[in-house]
Amino acid sequence: MSEKNKIAKRAGVVGGWTMISRVFGLLRDMAIANAFGSKQTADAFFVAFRIPNLLRRLFAEGALTISFVPIFTETLKRDREEARRVVDISFSLMVVVLTGVSIVGILVAPWLVRLTAWGFTRDPEKFALTVFLTRVMFPYILLISLAALAMGVLNSLKHFASPAAASIFMNIGIIAGALWFTHWFHPPILGLAVGVMVGGVMQLACHFPYLKPFGFWPRLAWDPKHPVVKKVMGMMLPAAYGAAVYQFNVIVITLLASFLPTGSVSYLWYADRIMEFPLGVFAISLATVVLPSLSDHAADQDHEAFKETFRYGLRFVLLITLPAMVGMIVLSHPIIHILFQHGSFTELASEKTSQALICYALGLPFIAAVRMTSNAFFALQDSKQPVRVANQSVLVNIVFCLLLMWPLKHNGLALAVSIASAYNLIMHLVHFRKKVGLLGLKKVFSASLRMALGALLMGFILFYLQRFISQDQRLMSQVLSLSCLVMIGMVCYFVFLRLLGVEEVKNLRALLRKKRV
Repeated sequence: MSEKNKIAKRAGVVGGWTMISRVFGLLRDMAIANAFGSKQTADAFFVAFRIPNLLRRLFAEGALTISFVPIFTETLKRDREEARRVVDISFSLMVVVLTGVSIVGILVAPWLVRLTAWGFTRDPEKFALTVFLTRVMFPYILLISLAALAMGVLNSLKHFASPAAASIFMNIGIIAGALWFTHWFHPPILGLAVGVMVGGVMQLACHFPYLKPFGFWPRLAWDPKHPVVKKVMGMMLPAAYGAAVYQFNVIVITLLASFLPTGSVSYLWYADRIMEFPLGVFAISLATVVLPSLSDHAADQDHEAFKETFRYGLRFVLLITLPAMVGMIVLSHPIIHILFQHGSFTELASEKTSQALICYALGLPFIAAVRMTSNAFFALQDSKQPVRVANQSVLVNIVFCLLLMWPLKHNGLALAVSIASAYNLIMHLVHFRKKVGLLGLKKVFSASLRMALGALLMGFILFYLQRFISQDQRLMSQVLSLSCLVMIGMVCYFVFLRLLGVEEVKNLRALLRKKRV
């Protein structure tokens, strides 16, 4: 089977498990919305959870995986026993360092909350609750970092299923918090924070049964000066910053939203949760399985195979995210209404959240493509250039936030993230071309134009059909109506692409006829 087909198959495995995880994530957010809506306690939890959640993005889907996989792959090819020692030393070092980080985080929580939501200081009760929840959840960084190390090892060994499924346990923990733990604690929102920690423990534990058969069960070993470990740790900070610039931009808008009317933080949170669905299922899944292949080509110094894999990944991610963008824009209101408008979540909150989703969705293809370009840099063990571009992107985001937040309120903040993401992708491609030479992107550009046209035609059909979405007040009827619209949109999109001669559709059809690897 060709490298492209292997990547697509692995992406299917990761995407399938991630899809299940995202479904649990939506159930989690529905449970939170039903219990707390967009009230003051919800704002406090979302700001408090934003800090460990950012660290999850940096480590589970960012720094550790991105910096560890290329270097570990190189070591694994050279000496498997040495690779085992690298895992043992990395595990031991992270336990010590991140225990210290957790303690420091708990102590400096008031300053962290001021940094991420300064506007909350105007309400002492809200500020105190946010600090308390931050302290409860901060040790999650230790759990998720160790889980990320296990994910990096398994991904390098081309085992993707259990790392992709791990976040299901995190969502189960928070769902349990929303449905049951909230009745056991005072204030009730504390139950959600406890759910985060329970989910983190389960998320870490689920990896160990899969590490043992490969011979990489971590053991305690202390050698922080080991050259491979030092190399990994040296790449982690720039890798985290460069790969997670979208998350930094979200932190910036959370800070600024704290100065806007109550509920603004929650509107942006719920809209971002919908955005995370296509990002996690498709973009991050594909980037996850492409990184080991890019690292293999880089280690073998096969530049043509490296570029071809990069182009394929870029085309594939646009194939999925362009129609997802159009679909979220056209169906934003029914999506938010059906998923969240229950219990404490009002019609006004639904309208405000759907507006934010439209503004976020405009940046979806750029955010997704940046995951691919970032991984290409890190596969070449270049962490400096993504950091430079990330600095510029954060600055662009801040400028547009300040320009747009007053006339457009929370929508202006979401739109600024999309603008900054577009800038980030453009600069990545410019600098990547300088680094590796001609990329052959004309074919990618041509295909993306046809994909965009197919997505727009799909959008017109959905816009016309959405008026027929069930007016029945029963949730199941509305869910079925929305699901039918999504299915119709997918069929129309791929029919249009077939008529427009998009090559990826033919490859996808051929791949589906073959057996899974």
